[in-house]
Amino acid sequence: MTNDPLDKGSGGLLRQPLAVWATAGAAVVAFMGIGLVDPILPSIAKGLDATPGQVSLLFTSYFLITALAMPVTGFVSSRVGGRRTLLAGLVLVVVFAGLSGTSGSVGELVGFRAGWGLGNALFVSTSLAVIVGAATGGSAAAILLYESALGLGMACGPLVGAVLGDMSWRYPFFGTAALMAIGFLAISLFLEEQPRPARRTSLLDPVKALGHGGLASAAASAFFYNYAFFTILAFTPFVLDMSPYRSGAVFFAWGVLLAVFSVLVAPRLQERFGSLKVLVGSLLLLCADLVVLGYGDHTTAVACTVASGALIGMSNTVYTELALGVSDAPRPVASAGYNFVRWFAAAAAPFLAPKIESHTSAETVFLVAAGAGAVAAAIVGVRRAQLTHDAKEHVEARQRGTDGTRAPAEPATTTA
Repeated sequence: MTNDPLDKGSGGLLRQPLAVWATAGAAVVAFMGIGLVDPILPSIAKGLDATPGQVSLLFTSYFLITALAMPVTGFVSSRVGGRRTLLAGLVLVVVFAGLSGTSGSVGELVGFRAGWGLGNALFVSTSLAVIVGAATGGSAAAILLYESALGLGMACGPLVGAVLGDMSWRYPFFGTAALMAIGFLAISLFLEEQPRPARRTSLLDPVKALGHGGLASAAASAFFYNYAFFTILAFTPFVLDMSPYRSGAVFFAWGVLLAVFSVLVAPRLQERFGSLKVLVGSLLLLCADLVVLGYGDHTTAVACTVASGALIGMSNTVYTELALGVSDAPRPVASAGYNFVRWFAAAAAPFLAPKIESHTSAETVFLVAAGAGAVAAAIVGVRRAQLTHDAKEHVEARQRGTDGTRAPAEPATTTA
């Protein structure tokens, strides 16, 4: 039997129901919205007469609201259903992405991005649970499909932003609104409502889920990792100081590596070395990449930016599997609690990076990010036994059917 994740019999990655493809397609566009503004950040700053620090708030407001809304997503979806929650999130993204393109000041744009973040939280958190629930072949294929959507969206976002942004910084926002409207129609047509959970999720359930040591450890590590990740995403465009097309090409290559390594490379490395060794290794390599990026010349900075996509792709896959498989909490609750913690770092990094630069230097910004990555790796190393033991314990329970769910991806339980 082949180990190719693209060919796992009738439940393989490419053999999924139409509803799964509709949800994954909309997820691609949702993730495009994260990297969409990357190549046009300097253009937005110029067009709205804003400083880099002010423009970086586009990420901060977006991810701060996304983080704060995470406990709400399970509360809403357990009451109105996953399909309606997805559609509500898409409506909010369409409205606020369109309004972003009409902004007359950076303050308006930051505010509209916050509304966009609320819609993104409702959609992204619920889409993972919907894909896992509707996909054939178990959680492994579903997680790989989700990571594929993430990688493709991250790759296409900067490219679309560059092409449309070269004409006007406003066009990428209008383009995203149009694509998300198409996603709304696709989900409306092809996704049937899934059974609601027997027990409704409260607002505190995701926070309570973090009382589990394994999930709390994964979330804490992901928090510091996300700080490093979003330093690259939000601050590097100003360091590279390239035209929208050139910056878009750099981050397109970055996104391609992210997709390839998350879907094709990470599972093979996990099978051979174990998930936690792969995660620690990729985090330490990311730290080294950040240091070289900060102190290298322009060509080196471009190369390190692109290369970081491979390391981020591998880390994303392992973190997603850990979040879904390490605790006994229902997957939507575990995902919401995990994302509640890690997205705060995504909000903090774009805000802090320009401030650190203004008081020190750009090199220090990347040193701080590298330090955050090292803390993320240290947490995994120190909590290694609990992460491995808890994941194995809950997978065995799921395989026995004691919690009524399917087993998560096997690599997440490999002893490192």
